[in-house]
Amino acid sequence: MVNNGNIPKSCDVVVMGGGPAGSHAATLLAQRGYEVVLFEKARFPRPMVGESLIPHFWKFMDHSGVTSKIEAADFLAKAGGITVWNGRIHQFSFSAFGYDRPALHVERDVFDDVLLRHAESEGATVFEEVSVKGVDFSDPKPIVSYHSMQDGTRGAGKIQCRYVIDASGNSSILAKQFKSRRLVEGHRTFLGMWGYFTGGKYIGVDGSSYGTESIGKVAPVTFISSHDDGWAWHIQLKDKISIGLIINTSNVKRMGKKEMEPYFLSTVRNIPYFKELLEDATYQEGSMAFRPDYSFYSTKPAGPNFGCIGDAGAFVDPIFSHGCQAAFYSASVCAWAAESAFRRPDRAENYGRLLQRRLQQHYGFSRSLALGDYGGDGVDPDLVIDLMKSMPLVELEMMLVASDISNRSTNFHEMAKQAGILEEDFADGIMSGKARVLDTLNV
Repeated sequence: MVNNGNIPKSCDVVVMGGGPAGSHAATLLAQRGYEVVLFEKARFPRPMVGESLIPHFWKFMDHSGVTSKIEAADFLAKAGGITVWNGRIHQFSFSAFGYDRPALHVERDVFDDVLLRHAESEGATVFEEVSVKGVDFSDPKPIVSYHSMQDGTRGAGKIQCRYVIDASGNSSILAKQFKSRRLVEGHRTFLGMWGYFTGGKYIGVDGSSYGTESIGKVAPVTFISSHDDGWAWHIQLKDKISIGLIINTSNVKRMGKKEMEPYFLSTVRNIPYFKELLEDATYQEGSMAFRPDYSFYSTKPAGPNFGCIGDAGAFVDPIFSHGCQAAFYSASVCAWAAESAFRRPDRAENYGRLLQRRLQQHYGFSRSLALGDYGGDGVDPDLVIDLMKSMPLVELEMMLVASDISNRSTNFHEMAKQAGILEEDFADGIMSGKARVLDTLNV
């Protein structure tokens, strides 16, 4: 739905971006009675990659009251994960860790639309097809400049608010404005590319492959495989398959999109097990997309009257399906910081510093988990260790097992040991039989 009403001249909070982070933050603040205006440059539903969710996300859905709407959307439950990394096959299921609510494979256009409409239903005013051009922080109350493409409100305008939340994703509006956006050393040259297939087969948690006739009967896993120049994902959705590649841009930097599609197709069909899974699949022509500037973070993710959440604050690596989890977490702490600043304006600077610490802490955890970095590039090991000490044991245990799939896990495990957690139970990455190393997959 496009809101064709007049954009107000002022409000309490401007949220830039209607993805999971922006929608969640807008919902929480609107529920607390604040006047929230959300600008989204696209018109929903819109295509988006990142279809795999881990079961942790349900606690955020419960918090915002959107659980029943997510359940009604009937997304595909996923059972766990299987990875092939440098020839080693690693398998785990979420049920082994005591989760009784499923992880999901979601069509992000539908999932994100459910979240955005829920924000509207809770009192946030949503304007789609409105792009934010910048924010003037010279006044204690920021002034947001925007350009509307909506009929009836087409043209430039400004809105003043008490707090700005940047949830603009890879656009990272404030990080670019502040010149605080930093590419991660060692991952500057990486690029994500993805496309969609119909038909084909997927892998269940038992390590066997299944055809489309089993969708809804046998839950898929998120399947990951390393390849010569990165790694790839296979995510079964209800009526299509999401296939993605993480690659070094040196292989494609001189290619146009017409050349990249054949490269993408030839590469994925030659990755171990992908070839068999996609043998009878049909590529959806023109579905390939890509994202450069692969891993980055902001050195200034928060202040007394702003917060940068989700991908607008940092993007790590989707190898552990951690993106939406990070979006919901950062949105929750940002909503808390904004409300706290409203209640105690004299302590707004302190709340801004606390928010920055929490955002950097979670970013460091995600970086350490996905890329194995111990320090540097915005990662403070002491903050990560503190977070590990406070996490629910089941969540940390599953993350430790997941991190063992690759050759990036050494530093993450070392920090867990420094936190004094699972030191005795953790042996060769396999905890108490909750994960297994398989000899082969039956595809």
